[in-house]
Amino acid sequence: MSEIILDINGILKQLPHRYPFLLVDRVLECEEGKRIRELKNVTYYEPIIPGHFQSRPEMTGEIIIEALAQAAG
Repeated sequence: MSEIILDINGILKQLPHRYPFLLVDRVLECEEGKRIRELKNVTYYEPIIPGHFQSRPEMTGEIIIEALAQAAG
């Protein structure tokens, strides 16, 4: 397995997304065409977290799917 590791600077070169819509902070591992392991640092104060339920902050399914799509990109 060849590892491809990208930090935020490498990711910014690959994806057109920018804060707050960039949902990939680091690529930890990548097997081209097979799998990818990426990292997204999430804090309570990010605008995507309060979501639909103000009393129960969560990362909604739509945001999780978008993060997966960005990782695949």
